Amino acid sequence: MLLHRAVIPCLRQACRLQSVPSRLCIRACSTNDSLQPQCPSLAFSGANSSTRGWRVMGTLLGLGAVLAYHDHRCRAAEKSPHIYTREEVKSHSSLETRIWVTLGCEVFDVTEFVDLHPGGPSKLMLAAGGPLEPFWALYAVHDQAHVREILAQYKVGELSSEDKAPSTLKTSDPYADDPVRHPALKVNSQRPFNAEPPPELLTENYITPNPIFFTRNHLPVPNLEPETYRLHVVGPPGCQSLSLSLDDLYQFPKHEVTVTLQCAGNRRSEMTQFKEVKGLEWNAGAISTARWAGARLCDVLAKAGHQLRETEAHVCFEGLDSDPTGTAYGASIPLARAMDPEAEVLLAYEMNGQPLPRDHGFPVRVVVPGVVGARHVKWLGKVSVEPEESYSHWQRRDYKGFSPSVDWDTVDFDSAPSIQELPVQSAITEPKDGETVQSGEVTIKGYAWSGGGRAIVRVDVSLDGGLTWQVAELNGEEQRPRKAWAWRLWQLQAPVPAGKKELNIVCKAVDDSYNVQPDSVAPIWNLRGVLSNAWHRVHVRVTP
Repeated sequence: MLLHRAVIPCLRQACRLQSVPSRLCIRACSTNDSLQPQCPSLAFSGANSSTRGWRVMGTLLGLGAVLAYHDHRCRAAEKSPHIYTREEVKSHSSLETRIWVTLGCEVFDVTEFVDLHPGGPSKLMLAAGGPLEPFWALYAVHDQAHVREILAQYKVGELSSEDKAPSTLKTSDPYADDPVRHPALKVNSQRPFNAEPPPELLTENYITPNPIFFTRNHLPVPNLEPETYRLHVVGPPGCQSLSLSLDDLYQFPKHEVTVTLQCAGNRRSEMTQFKEVKGLEWNAGAISTARWAGARLCDVLAKAGHQLRETEAHVCFEGLDSDPTGTAYGASIPLARAMDPEAEVLLAYEMNGQPLPRDHGFPVRVVVPGVVGARHVKWLGKVSVEPEESYSHWQRRDYKGFSPSVDWDTVDFDSAPSIQELPVQSAITEPKDGETVQSGEVTIKGYAWSGGGRAIVRVDVSLDGGLTWQVAELNGEEQRPRKAWAWRLWQLQAPVPAGKKELNIVCKAVDDSYNVQPDSVAPIWNLRGVLSNAWHRVHVRVTP
């Protein structure tokens, strides 16, 4: 009877473990193929009933012990966290596969929280399948106890110990030493690295945070030591050249200026949709704004003995990034611009109050306000004044515009000037193309900028493809006449016309010279896909 009291509760408990997917539990509680729980009988008869009874009792006792141990293991497994690899987490990056993220070594399934996210679903989706840390670093509001308490409710496991730290293996790959990038960046090429921020983050702030500033690299990123860095400034005939350390540059008067940089290929993907071009498929994010600080180029050139000339001259820049043949990236600007204090050309060593990040030219880069990004040479190693523009491939055989009729069989790069100042530009960053918006009122956001220091005076927005227009509100720093180096962010809140099931949203900007964007890509298409500044168009659906 003691054995009976010890074993039978275990058997009855095992019979109740319907949630444990174990053949052991099923077989212990079943005597037929119906798999219905039926506990074994303890009734015995016949000559050997006593022996048989003790044997059965022993068997049941052992079975009860096994079942009790199995139950213990099941409960322990429920308490122990599931272990996942980063690859497993990465596979959960859509609503179909569920949205997983990591924080530290913990894994969370935040699918049910996506629509509840205070910053909007699109912001949270940027981290889908990856770590939250890079995004929380951008928004300090997340680093609060109640936010972590909310997140804790969605924990599903932990990262494998092998996946908690990134690999530090060295290889012979020239790009192996490239810096770590922010996961929000939309990558257009890995080698060399080129990426843009997603539109919903691009205009979140007037000043673009360093980690999501668009990145345009032509070659591997050099890893330069600030202690041994030297900038070679070639002097004019009869004058000695300068070899400047970072400390030497710090001795020049420090100048700060807010400048927008835009790649010549920004919005190239729209030209590709019209007709194929050669180049990276930039969307509308190859543009960003930062507060730069450094020495004025005119002060450094004057220190080396240079002055304005009556004849044409160019300041040539050479970077310390190079290809396997030793060819470095190079570009040039007219000497007149470089020597003009009002042009505010910098040899910058700070970006948004911090030393330049490696991807953006550490320790020193050129910043040429109002001029195409291709002339803002990074990892600057040499400056010289020459009678002709740089012989660099990127100055002579790239970054030039041509007629739509010119193809690769007829192109003559010597016939076109190198791009310097860029045309007026604007784009919509919210809502995104293909998005669904609510009926009632829609909020539209974007940016506008023009080259050469020309200020943005107006942004027009249409909800019906350009049939009717409304004027957007301009935000950001006030722009100085002829020195409007930075963009204007803009916003429009407009009622959605009753009964509309879709909106064809269009924007166009006007600068203070009354330059305005063309209405379509066709008349400005060119084989390199540069200078793409047609009206920006976004098509969205409307929910009732």
